[in-house]
Amino acid sequence: MREAFTAAEGDRVTPDSLYDGPIIDAHHHLWDLSMGRHPWLTAPVGGLQSLGDLGFLRRDYMPGDYLQDARGQGIVASVCVEALWDRSHSPIEEVEWFDSLDRPDGIAGRYVAYAPLREPAAGGILEKLAANPRVVGVRETIRWHPDPAKRWAEAGLLGDPAWRQGLELLRRYRLSLDLLMNPYQAEEVAGLSRDFPDLQIIINHCGTPIDRDPDGIERWRHGLALMAAAPNIAIKTSNFGSYGGGSEDQRETVMRCIDSFGVERTMFGSDYPVARRSMSFDAICTRFKDIVRNLSAAEQRAVFHDNAERYYRFR
Repeated sequence: MREAFTAAEGDRVTPDSLYDGPIIDAHHHLWDLSMGRHPWLTAPVGGLQSLGDLGFLRRDYMPGDYLQDARGQGIVASVCVEALWDRSHSPIEEVEWFDSLDRPDGIAGRYVAYAPLREPAAGGILEKLAANPRVVGVRETIRWHPDPAKRWAEAGLLGDPAWRQGLELLRRYRLSLDLLMNPYQAEEVAGLSRDFPDLQIIINHCGTPIDRDPDGIERWRHGLALMAAAPNIAIKTSNFGSYGGGSEDQRETVMRCIDSFGVERTMFGSDYPVARRSMSFDAICTRFKDIVRNLSAAEQRAVFHDNAERYYRFR
């Protein structure tokens, strides 16, 4: 664990003093709305109303759009994460669609797919996913919250025997587990890591510090500490700009992740285009570079590039 990070907010830097090495974006999405496979983007659905008005997302987001947003930022590779593909259709469809897209080498070079881990079909689906060399993991949404407006999943999934059998299959196929969670699940996730010590777990979106009252922030901090104690859990700082309204909130969000998990288990991710609500792509990169400027050059490269290269098996 790193020493607590401190830096005067007024101690500004010039752009040429910021990290200028290669970046692997560990988290972004792609979709084509004409396919009719993303119902959450076309109407409010359950807990997704916590995202508010989704009008800014209701357009196609293809590799060319991503490249336009990311231009000039040194993105050399990226991880394309499942985007809540209509669960009444096979998740294999989404991966096949990813494969069909024209883009430069490295961009959407690895996929984190979806699989119905507690359903009887999980084994066959995971076998097909694992046969695709670009598929390196599966994402599960476990975001239960006592407030229904912030609830994206039912309670108790992590203890479901059928779901846990699905995790055994993940281990068999050497696939990692991305988790979209709320701090309320942190203790369960920490326990899960102990029950499956050889399963790589990757926390999305800074662990989602969605509750900004003092109790909520403390719950998030405590949850990070619990999960960081497990060596097989890593974290992505994707969408760090969505939690809190100012630069100090952003700094605290990012550096709390790094101080908890260490530079060797923390990854940069844009969460574009979802993160567009709060920040432009350029602003995400520049702000993140500013926040981590006091890390060593090797530490910055680890967070921006090397960790994602390792966890998502680009090499």
